[in-house]
Amino acid sequence: MVAHLHRATHSKNSFSHTRRLNRACNSDVMVIIPALNEEKNIATVIQELNQMGYDNILVIDGNSTDRTVEVAKEFGANIIAQNGSGKGDALRQAFNHDGLDGKAIVMMDADGSMDPKEIPLFIEALDSGVDLVKGSRFLRYGHSEDMTLIRWIGNRFFVSLVNLFWSANYTDLCYGFGAFKKDAIKKLHPYLKSTNFEVETEIFIKAKKLGLVVTEVPSIEFRRRHGKSNLSAFRDGFRILKTIIEELVSRRSIKLHHR
Repeated sequence: MVAHLHRATHSKNSFSHTRRLNRACNSDVMVIIPALNEEKNIATVIQELNQMGYDNILVIDGNSTDRTVEVAKEFGANIIAQNGSGKGDALRQAFNHDGLDGKAIVMMDADGSMDPKEIPLFIEALDSGVDLVKGSRFLRYGHSEDMTLIRWIGNRFFVSLVNLFWSANYTDLCYGFGAFKKDAIKKLHPYLKSTNFEVETEIFIKAKKLGLVVTEVPSIEFRRRHGKSNLSAFRDGFRILKTIIEELVSRRSIKLHHR
């Protein structure tokens, strides 16, 4: 019985030690979350991140008219007010924020559709030597619970174009769960100009143009917990196509500036 108690105590101590180590490692990760009127979702997202040991959280609020800011502050997030509007504008402002900190920067949505438990997989991939990691709902073990037929067709079409024009091997494009090394953000930020949901497409095209190393990891997208998405399949699909065409026309400009 004494031996059994000793093993149990040792196991508990080992678990606590491992948990402390994980939390120490996770403190090197910063999570940035664009948010607009996500009062009913943001608390759960931040709580789940905290439970994983991620407490360096930056919410970029797009001038919410509900209690998004108050709730996010209540649960320990840092807040910056967005100067413009749109998800792309929010991410560009966050990437240029003086307080951007951490060896790894994770971007994710505020609607509860992305699982913080997947972040260690992103960080592990970053540690393997790549510059950016993007979540994919179409890799093996990836999945989406919120993919309409129109969105599926559009995503596959855009992925095919980007892979063709930039010799990429992406399986997913229009998805905002990703992780960056801080140096990668410094290289990317000066060239980003998107203001809306086309920003993910621009990021991963520009990454190829800059010669950054990108890999994908499987990700499961849930349905948003509450409320209605600000994304419009047709309006934002047109913006994504416009971004791809513009990047194709100006495909050499980054290389010339980067030399």
